[in-house]
Amino acid sequence: MDKRFTDIIQLIKQSRTNAIRAVNAELINLYWNIGEYISKKIEQSQWGGSVVTELAKYIQQNEPEIKGFSDKNIWRMKQFYETYKDFSKLSTLLREISWSHNLAIFSRCKTAEEREFYLKLSKQERYSVRELDRQISVSLFERTMIGDSKLSTALRESNNELTNTFKDSYVFEFLGLPETHSENDLQRGLVRQMKNFILELGKDFLFIGEEYKLQVGNSDFFIDLLFYHRGLQCLVAFELKADNFKPDHLGQLNFYLEALDRDIKKPNENPSIGVLLCKDKDSEVVEYALSRSLSPTMVSEYKTQLPDKKILQQKLHELFDNETDEK
Repeated sequence: MDKRFTDIIQLIKQSRTNAIRAVNAELINLYWNIGEYISKKIEQSQWGGSVVTELAKYIQQNEPEIKGFSDKNIWRMKQFYETYKDFSKLSTLLREISWSHNLAIFSRCKTAEEREFYLKLSKQERYSVRELDRQISVSLFERTMIGDSKLSTALRESNNELTNTFKDSYVFEFLGLPETHSENDLQRGLVRQMKNFILELGKDFLFIGEEYKLQVGNSDFFIDLLFYHRGLQCLVAFELKADNFKPDHLGQLNFYLEALDRDIKKPNENPSIGVLLCKDKDSEVVEYALSRSLSPTMVSEYKTQLPDKKILQQKLHELFDNETDEK
């Protein structure tokens, strides 16, 4: 790199960091204010419990370009405010991490002390949401409190990009920008190629979304690809895993199908279908996930109209071979 211009590059990066911080803080402020407004209205009996669902529908119908205000997320805003309203000392910390980080902390932590611990840790270590979830799951707070664990030198010296810390789907929704959630560039490229292939299989597949977000409780999950099948009149979820088949993968997909049928599927539509695509270095595995409520006749019809497993296996093989060759 030409050293004459390094100062300019640093100025650009610093400005981008400042902008991201400002947008994130404004988003958290907005969610806090909405949560406070709704909480007080309900507390004063001016609004009933159904008002959140009514508000979500109103926003969707009258301002469809405004994203991030489903009934679940609005309830989260109310819970967020009520969790922290008596802890003013944490106010600044809440605004220095993303909404997804905040969700993980206030929904999974049981005490104020535990929440404060993970708030400070998320800021200090610039954890990704996945890493934060992992640390909560392995009870880092409890182990640290009893002196059984210390932050590793590697973690203390980590220097993750701040932009990655705030690369949050809610920030992009807030700004009206396309979502950029993805595991990694390889996965993203494979998913997009598989999307094009599915659309080429026939006119019955209608594309709905890539990295389609599902809200379950206080957690967000992302389906790699979601289609609607006109012939079967049902949603079809595709999950692509760049490793060998594990039963857990199928369990995760069935979990997605339950959420789709509960929250997304329309009353006149049939139960959703899942297609799991796994590829390790030696083999390709394709498995279908079907609702237990389906009759044998419907199962037979589903399998008749779905892509043949051998065709999907062959395409999976080609996609990974192409990615390997390019590297």
